[in-house]
Amino acid sequence: MTIHKVLKYLALVIGVIGLILLGRIIIAGDDAISASAADQNSLLEPMMWVGYIVLAICIVIVGFFVIKGLFSGNVKNTLISVGAFLLVIVLAYVLTDGNEVQLKDGDTLSASADHWVGAGLVVFYILAAVAVGAMVLSGVRKLIK
Repeated sequence: MTIHKVLKYLALVIGVIGLILLGRIIIAGDDAISASAADQNSLLEPMMWVGYIVLAICIVIVGFFVIKGLFSGNVKNTLISVGAFLLVIVLAYVLTDGNEVQLKDGDTLSASADHWVGAGLVVFYILAAVAVGAMVLSGVRKLIK
């Protein structure tokens, strides 16, 4: 049996298990699940574990193929891309500052967390600007040709 058939049957089994668990949740109803902690544990927790298992399988498969692709392809270009991404993150972190922030619910966001949130936003803005610039440049090149 090939790996494709094994994975196809595994996906079918996981899908059937998920469908059965979903049916149990639908039959129980929202009110019963909200009212009883025992129902929450017996109905929702197995469904969550199926989700965790599927997520873990996906992460392992993606990790395997990423590593396989790194060793079979051009590692230099990959390392340059990863280095450029890390440079953008460091640049964004240096450009932002963090202050303690009082949240609406009364909690306090630490200065470090605020700093990372700001850096994440700046990284998004930089990468969005690069993407828009690349699309504009590509359009201009097509017009010139």
